[in-house]
Amino acid sequence: MRGITHARWAAGAVATALAATGCGVGGASGGGNGGAVLSSSWGDPQNPLEPANTNEVQGGKVLDMIFRGLKKYDPRTGRAQDWLARSIRTGDSRNFTVTIKDGWTFSNGERVTARSFVDAWNYGASLRNNQKNAYFFGYIDGYDKVHPDSGGQRADTLSGLRVVDDHTFTVKLNQKFSGFPDTLGYAAFAPLPRAFFTDHAAWVKKPVGNGPYTIESYTRGSQMYLRKWDGYPGTDKARNDGVTLMVYTDSNTAYTDLLAGNLDLADDIPAAQLKNVKGDLGDRYINTPAGIIQTLAFPYYDKRWNTPGSKKVRTGLSMAIDRRQITDTIFRRTRTPATDWTSPVLGTGGGFKAGLCGRACTYDPARAKALIEEGGGIPDGQVKITYNADSGSHKQWVDAVCNSINNVLGNAKACVGNPVGTFADFRNQLGAHKMTGPFRAGWQMDYPLIQNFLQPLYYTGASSNDGKWSDKAFDRLVDRANAETDTARAVAGFQKAEEVVRDNMAAIPLWYQNGNAGYSDRLSHVALNPFSVPVYNEIKVG
Repeated sequence: MRGITHARWAAGAVATALAATGCGVGGASGGGNGGAVLSSSWGDPQNPLEPANTNEVQGGKVLDMIFRGLKKYDPRTGRAQDWLARSIRTGDSRNFTVTIKDGWTFSNGERVTARSFVDAWNYGASLRNNQKNAYFFGYIDGYDKVHPDSGGQRADTLSGLRVVDDHTFTVKLNQKFSGFPDTLGYAAFAPLPRAFFTDHAAWVKKPVGNGPYTIESYTRGSQMYLRKWDGYPGTDKARNDGVTLMVYTDSNTAYTDLLAGNLDLADDIPAAQLKNVKGDLGDRYINTPAGIIQTLAFPYYDKRWNTPGSKKVRTGLSMAIDRRQITDTIFRRTRTPATDWTSPVLGTGGGFKAGLCGRACTYDPARAKALIEEGGGIPDGQVKITYNADSGSHKQWVDAVCNSINNVLGNAKACVGNPVGTFADFRNQLGAHKMTGPFRAGWQMDYPLIQNFLQPLYYTGASSNDGKWSDKAFDRLVDRANAETDTARAVAGFQKAEEVVRDNMAAIPLWYQNGNAGYSDRLSHVALNPFSVPVYNEIKVG
């Protein structure tokens, strides 16, 4: 889901005075466990909130509130826990029998059954439905006919899915994938009610799910109001009466509103405010590790970045970036210089390998300049780093990266930032393959597996491989690692694949990102999960 798509701030109207509408601090209230409604900063989703069509953070926040799937990721450890799944059994890591729990319903009263999952997955995989997360169903048998690489769709449903009864369905994969069950907490695998299919337009206008909240209203560019669902059958019931998600296009404005009492929760502290935040908020400032890495990606569909010497140029650019200085001065140590392409949140047992990047991620001006020259120099004499300008922080770090590169090369114009107005425009340009140089990229994990940091981003044709990088050796190593039934061997296999990414400098790793947030004194029990998303259902108001 959450690759480069994870802009923290999306397009929409600036919410500088939303408190006047009655949805600011204290603007909506009610009784109940924890009391009242909290307001939180947000950005408009890029697409309608179909689970298989949402692959960015802002839409993902809502899906995490209104849906529950077979698995749920522990908000503290990130580990996958059975949720709607009573059991997921396999004897060969290819054929799985899924049994779901009884007693679960959607908020419209419809029972959640095995067919609720199978129909949703078939819809998500279908080429005709053009879902951005279709790739996540690519492991299931028959995907090549439901979503072929070329030509028309040759089947309507995945042959690897079969409903046994209301509580049981089977899944046959087209390859062994021992980690498959742990992916099933990702929102793309959520169940869908019949209303999604019978009156799709109405469902999209007001989505119906099976999570602890229901969507009451949404005005694009302004706000979305989610109400606590009193009939929610899960153990993670909301401890507040609801959440008003308020649209901001500038994190600085959100921070100002938080301090002014017009906002309860801002879940991205702008870089410009990091020097003040502890004094402003004290213990109401959160800064915790998250499964996020920031990178610079490249357009490999542009032959200028796909030449025999371009690997040296990319490696030289990496060595020209003073990561430590940037993370210390701009981000006030809320970022950590990256030394691999995953995240420390995984831990060494989960695949994180500090130092894997080696010398290529170490600031070395002399070697950087030499490599760029050996590789034929920067294409057209200038690097333009493209980023979306509707985040208050991107310009600062992009300018800092360029300044570092320019100082190394002794040319004040060797690297420049190339802002695109909004996140939506930025994503549209990526989708249309219009990049001519490196672009802001990043990855917020969908599930806590090393596979998730590698395959969706670098596998040939993968869903978030926006630069269209392709390497057969990498693909083979990923396939082998997926087939391993022993966790340690699987992790080691993925690390071998990661070495191919390193040896080609497929993308430049910049830094690991913490999740940070600030909240008003009306709130308690505020925390960010390992995905850097507020655990909304646990927050108490008043």
